Amino acid sequence: MSDHAAQRNFVEAVGARVLGGVCYLGGITILLGRAVSVSRATLARSSGRDALIVQMVRVGVRSVGIVCLVQIFIGVILALQLAPPLEPWGQVEMIANIIGIAGFRMLGPILTAVVLSGFAGASIAAELGTMVVAEEIEALQAHALNPVRFLIVPRLLATFVMMILLTIIANWMIAIGGYVTALAVLDPEVSEGYWSLMRDQLRLRDFASGLIMAGVFGVLISLIACYEGLRVRGGAEGVGKATTMTVVYSIVSIVLAAGVFTAIFYVFGF
Repeated sequence: MSDHAAQRNFVEAVGARVLGGVCYLGGITILLGRAVSVSRATLARSSGRDALIVQMVRVGVRSVGIVCLVQIFIGVILALQLAPPLEPWGQVEMIANIIGIAGFRMLGPILTAVVLSGFAGASIAAELGTMVVAEEIEALQAHALNPVRFLIVPRLLATFVMMILLTIIANWMIAIGGYVTALAVLDPEVSEGYWSLMRDQLRLRDFASGLIMAGVFGVLISLIACYEGLRVRGGAEGVGKATTMTVVYSIVSIVLAAGVFTAIFYVFGF
């Protein structure tokens, strides 16, 4: 193969990937627009509210245990990792300040979103994908029922709301993990002033920035999961692929969104 042909194939491959990415983003955006347009009508009916509650329990309540477990150990890890470099400077008590900022602003929402992408995102994609394979989506459309209204909106709203609530719980679990470590392992002076130092360090913007990101992460997870589920093709193999890609794309989008938010918050001093 000549160099010219190889370069052409490379350009075509890159162009196909870029075009595929643009089409993917366009499809997700269209799905979001359709969901927003029918969300009010969905919540206006008792059946829509009941479906929302069911999804909130499924997505959020059942995730509380694993989120708490992960975040407590994150607090423990942070405290144990920060103590050695801070000790020579006599600043071990600053562990509370660092854990507060890192946990409430970034680690709480990001790690909760990663857990939720595997716990709830994969489940949503598999469920919708199975419905596509079983032609249940077509059955809804044949009965003049909008699949977006009955299937997508409850899952989207549930993931959005529960992601925010889970992040609030996760933030405090990280703080508690750090406190338990300070109390059991580190200098007693660290645990005595732990909560007061964290309270003095944290500001309203630290809570707000983390919750803003959490809401966006929840929307990204649910949108990707629903989109992957609805585009399943090829039976059980397609369902498995959609589940895998949901987790991969969700984690990538979470990290990219976190980077964008960090840059925006830095520029505007938020």
